[in-house]
Amino acid sequence: MGLVILFGLFFLGLIAGAPVAFAVGVAAVGTFMYEGLPVFVAFQRILSGISVFSLLAIPFFIFAGELMLQGGISKRLVRLASAMVGKLRGGLGIVNVSSSMLFGGISGSAVADTSALGSLLVPVMKEKGYDSDYAVNVTVTSSVAGVVIPPSHNMILYAVAAGGGISVTQLFIAGIVPGILMCLALAVVAYIVAVRRGYQGEAFPGWEALIVSLFAALPGLFTAIIIVGGVLSGILTVTESGAFGAIYAIVVTALVYRELRWESFKAAVYQSVKTTALVMILVGCASAFSYLLALYNVPELLTGALTAISDNPLAILLMLNLLLLGLGMIMDMAALILICTPIFLPVAVQAGMDPIQFGIMLMMNLGLGLCTPPVGACLFVGCVIGEIKIEQAVRTIWPFYMALFLTLMLVTYVPAISMTLPDFFE
Repeated sequence: MGLVILFGLFFLGLIAGAPVAFAVGVAAVGTFMYEGLPVFVAFQRILSGISVFSLLAIPFFIFAGELMLQGGISKRLVRLASAMVGKLRGGLGIVNVSSSMLFGGISGSAVADTSALGSLLVPVMKEKGYDSDYAVNVTVTSSVAGVVIPPSHNMILYAVAAGGGISVTQLFIAGIVPGILMCLALAVVAYIVAVRRGYQGEAFPGWEALIVSLFAALPGLFTAIIIVGGVLSGILTVTESGAFGAIYAIVVTALVYRELRWESFKAAVYQSVKTTALVMILVGCASAFSYLLALYNVPELLTGALTAISDNPLAILLMLNLLLLGLGMIMDMAALILICTPIFLPVAVQAGMDPIQFGIMLMMNLGLGLCTPPVGACLFVGCVIGEIKIEQAVRTIWPFYMALFLTLMLVTYVPAISMTLPDFFE
């Protein structure tokens, strides 16, 4: 009955339109009260959930990403990608994917990727004769790179939700190859669709323009090098690298590019504080929710249910993927990471999957959910920028979905894709 009350209150809150964090918190507090536990115990669980040192890195990563949006780095990355691959058939589609790979490695956010690059590229693609649905589909699906290619604050949430023992550094390293593989698959699909629709490439600007674009983009690219390189080298912790990355982003955007004005700086601070507050409230409430899931032995119940269907590890992993894909269609990514990790991680480990590999699989699953209706945040933002209806985009987005799903299956069933680099740097 306690489990019914927990999930009943949670889904009731979602149906009523309450923010996910409040729906999770109310469900947890209500269940604590049903069990006869003092209410202050629930709030102790909430406070302990956010009293984790590694969470300090999240506001720095978010702030650095906002500075990227406001300070002109995204524009220079687009110019670099355009000079490199724009001459191919459907070149702007491949430029879109390439820019997402570069920008995703700096901002760490799929929604930020969609907003920043979509605002730059979608209008240009439409002006050059590309269909609106193609421009939106490429922008939306390639933005998933932001949650897989490091640095990604979602990986920090996963490490916290897993209960410790998982290195954020190892997660960052593990996301490099899957993220690049995902972008390559999307670039191939973008090229094939462009050829079928008869899109043409852009004129090659010349080697001089390419070199100029490279040098203009280098200061911005060094933001990712500082953040990721500092962590991989062991010189900086994840939190310290996030702080240095944010400071460097201020220096580059304000003093080198000179595009960060006082108003845009205030906008970056405001949005960072708002996003960080939402994330921390969600983390705390999800901590109390996860405590109750463990109390009711939900992971063991799920394991028993899946093994009753099949005891084949390959089949169990496929069922986990399908469950996560379904949940990703109806819920926010951060909430799902915090709620699903305590439930699904023990099942995946029992099926023989490494927790690091499961973390990358989880990121890709829920990243795909950001591109699917009805709650896909990236799909919604992309359609607003492209000025088309969601139904119009969804009708032609399936080749890009298939590319992402194929990459997801490779990451799931070929451990070397995500585990080779972490094992090398261990």
